[in-house]
Amino acid sequence: MKKLALTALIVFSGIALSAAPRILIASYSWGGNTRFAAQQIQKAVGGTLWEITPKEAYPKDYKKCVAQARKETKAKFKPELTAAPDLSKYDIVFIGSPNWCGTVAPPVATFASNPALKGKKVFLFITHGRGGLQRCVTDFKALGITPAAAVGFPGKDIKKSGSKIAAWAKKCMK
Repeated sequence: MKKLALTALIVFSGIALSAAPRILIASYSWGGNTRFAAQQIQKAVGGTLWEITPKEAYPKDYKKCVAQARKETKAKFKPELTAAPDLSKYDIVFIGSPNWCGTVAPPVATFASNPALKGKKVFLFITHGRGGLQRCVTDFKALGITPAAAVGFPGKDIKKSGSKIAAWAKKCMK
């Protein structure tokens, strides 16, 4: 009875209920910079954090990781992931990646290849050394996803970039 009364009140008073967008922030982070950016986005706009995790972890040694990244990005290799979120639960997906050899990290390429992302509003954020976005957006589009917006954040300044990251995320939600 209470539900019926509330529904009638809403209908007759002209009040419209609008559902908040369901937001997923999915990212792969090798050194922690992209994870930090993802956390700042969540603080700014809410949503669910999801760590993109390859079944086989990348080497902890920087030089070994770079060597593997070079081979994999050149071959357009897409590693198997440990799991994937139920994308039907989300309207908006922020996807974060480090810039590896001028493009998105292979685990992110695997994630972005998921057909369930079609029709979602996607925003791409990249952390980088000095390379900026380079081919990240172009290569992302080649995976079948055209981001509504894309941005790069320098990794060396990431811990000082919380307000810039938050401002970008909020702008995306307008």
